[in-house]
Amino acid sequence: MSVATSSTKEMLDSPILKSAIRKAATRLMPMLVILYVVSFLDRTNVGFAEAALGADKGVSAGAFALGAGIFFIGYAIFEIPSNLLLKKVGAKVWLARIAITWGIVSACFAFVQGETSFVILRFLLGVTEAGLFPGVIMYLAEWFPNKVRVQMFAIFYLAQPFSQMIGNPLSGWLINIGDQLPGVRGWQVMFFTEGILAVLAGIAAFFFLINGPEKAKFLNVDEKFALKEIMTQEDTVKDETGPRGVFAAMRNGRVWYFTLIYFCLQIAVYGVTFFLPQQVSSLTGQKVGLAVGLLIAVPWFFGIFSCYLIGRAANTVAKRRTFGTVLFVSTGLCILGSAWAGTNHQPVLGLIFITLAVCSFLAVGPVVWAYPTAFLAGSAAAAGIGLINSLGNLGGFVAPILRTAVNSATADPTGSAGVYALGILPFLAAAMMYGTRAFRNKADDLLGK
Repeated sequence: MSVATSSTKEMLDSPILKSAIRKAATRLMPMLVILYVVSFLDRTNVGFAEAALGADKGVSAGAFALGAGIFFIGYAIFEIPSNLLLKKVGAKVWLARIAITWGIVSACFAFVQGETSFVILRFLLGVTEAGLFPGVIMYLAEWFPNKVRVQMFAIFYLAQPFSQMIGNPLSGWLINIGDQLPGVRGWQVMFFTEGILAVLAGIAAFFFLINGPEKAKFLNVDEKFALKEIMTQEDTVKDETGPRGVFAAMRNGRVWYFTLIYFCLQIAVYGVTFFLPQQVSSLTGQKVGLAVGLLIAVPWFFGIFSCYLIGRAANTVAKRRTFGTVLFVSTGLCILGSAWAGTNHQPVLGLIFITLAVCSFLAVGPVVWAYPTAFLAGSAAAAGIGLINSLGNLGGFVAPILRTAVNSATADPTGSAGVYALGILPFLAAAMMYGTRAFRNKADDLLGK
């Protein structure tokens, strides 16, 4: 063990550093979770409007799938530029800007007139939201040492289950309420209200977020020094072993390796999420609304526990590799199981498999992000993390189109054939996670094997 490694491990055990980490988490994480809650809500609430958009505005299944997926094209194009701008102007301003502009676009969905306006707004939603998720990942990597980073990523990821637990019933309730109002439709009320929530969250973020530990008034001098010292040591290791600069990061083999892993993950996440209201409706025989929204909240409720507990436990290299491999296998098996349940008209088993799939892919996300943030720093982090997230998120573009295409080709009335197709790629991600044992990173010595 090197002197630097020994020193770093002693620092991680310091009560002063632990106090600084605890204070930073208490101050920053609630605001970041709120931002991601409204982001995920505005990104996926379109599933509640699928049938209504078809009936009221003539949006076909193909146009809906294109609109659901084209979000990720705009997202991918502007991801890296957004990350670089965040590094330049600071997270405080840039994350607030992202939330405000995407909230405005999201509210405009209330005024969709047909397929063209629907697809255009979905593209613009991706453009305005580009940079939020990787920006937060980069922001957390600047605030929290590697040893506790998966735990912080897991807390951030809790926004997804909270969004679905709160958001699905909220979306269903807003639709029910809106349908009773004269002159408007329920889906219009849903889009407008939830878009305004994002605008308010963006305004709040400007006042709550801090651009770096050195500017944090809630830390005392010793806590600032301890946190800055450990982060400086880790950045030194990254500079020694990782790519330097934007173009070096974009050419780096490990960056592309984790891009493919994240692509497989997003195929699973959005293949399930986009169609979850309709899938649960089909399984239970109930119309999409408050009742279906409440049922959809169940998988996300259990996902809170899996995400948080595994995030706390995955604090060594070996644990991260093992958890990542097993959780990807579980994701694939459970997606396939939910398809089987749909084909065989087993609603209870279907909901159980969906719940286990959600628990698995929620918990594996923070583990995946621990790897690139361990070897990327500075502008390389902005470019590398942006590339992984932008191209990986194209899985969200592929998933609805793949699912719709397979269902059309097989003429499966249950829609299970498309789900089967989505359940294959997580197994590739599992093999690749296991393959990370071949990687050697000097930063791993700070964690232990």
